Amino acid sequence: MADTDQPPYMQVAERIRRRILDGHLQEGARLPAQRDLAKAEGVAVATLGRALDHLQVEGYITTSRRGTFVANAPSVAPSAYDRITRVLRTGSVLGEGETMIVTAAELVTPPQYVADIFDLDDGDQVVRRQWHTGRGIQRLMLAVSWYPAEFAALVPELLSTNAAKSTGLLLRIQEATGRRVTAGRDDVHSRDADAREANFLGVRIGSPILAGAHRLWDDQGVLEYGEWCLPYRLVVGYEYEIDASPDA
Repeated sequence: MADTDQPPYMQVAERIRRRILDGHLQEGARLPAQRDLAKAEGVAVATLGRALDHLQVEGYITTSRRGTFVANAPSVAPSAYDRITRVLRTGSVLGEGETMIVTAAELVTPPQYVADIFDLDDGDQVVRRQWHTGRGIQRLMLAVSWYPAEFAALVPELLSTNAAKSTGLLLRIQEATGRRVTAGRDDVHSRDADAREANFLGVRIGSPILAGAHRLWDDQGVLEYGEWCLPYRLVVGYEYEIDASPDA
């Protein structure tokens, strides 16, 4: 849905949330006074208040007699949708202050379920990339991303473990192929961390984690399939609108 389809307070909350998730508003940063922030956002003070109430319930901000602050060590994390739209918007999958380490970037014969997602024949290869993100000493996410093998010739960075070349791959893929992501799907579930996941996330083996997968496609097929997991202390939130018309 377009931003203008949302109530004004939700639009304001979304803009502030994006600035927090992108790292432009750092943990512990004090927000401007409500009257000043309302003026900057072009809304009434009451509308801004509703937006801040919403963000406080979500855990993005805290309020006290001293003012309103970005929550320290927030319990929220960007969703797959957040990261995908971020890279298309800013050119980087990372928020301000986040770091990335790429531990694998290679052409491989995929497991059968990945081959089915990309509609491959037996023996066909795909690009497989494994990477994790963090902020300071906090581990935020472990991810594996898969791409059609032919993309590697057009975007050589797909086979590089250089993190500096890895933050805007989806944007480069679209530019190199002329294709555009038109739809996507996220699937999320909770389970116990295996040894590999526990090592990268800095948790004990068997600790609960939030795991998910996403796929992005256009009318020619899937451009990216990704699997990711988050440590138990982080939460992903989604917003959506419902068409309640009788013929929906």
